[in-house]
Amino acid sequence: MNDLYVWLASQHAGLQTFKTFQQKLAHLAARNPQQRAACRLLHGTIDRYIEAFDEAPLPSTVAARAHSRLLHAIAELNPSADATEQLAELNRLAELTLTR
Repeated sequence: MNDLYVWLASQHAGLQTFKTFQQKLAHLAARNPQQRAACRLLHGTIDRYIEAFDEAPLPSTVAARAHSRLLHAIAELNPSADATEQLAELNRLAELTLTR
């Protein structure tokens, strides 16, 4: 996830960045089965965001806020956490929304 965070932090907040990020999540999930649940949750969250703004104007403030929320969510993930903390992290990801 650290590599994804670094990549995302260097990108602008446009929809194409989020689409590319989904591809990177799919590759990460395939290579790291222990992170598959987090990748799937993030992928679904990004899907909803893309669907909300695909072919519609994306206000720059909304894009910047979504980008920031996603970065923050990724930064909070700790793959070496114990099972209880990992479950709490997955629950936080399940609640993540990028459209508000």
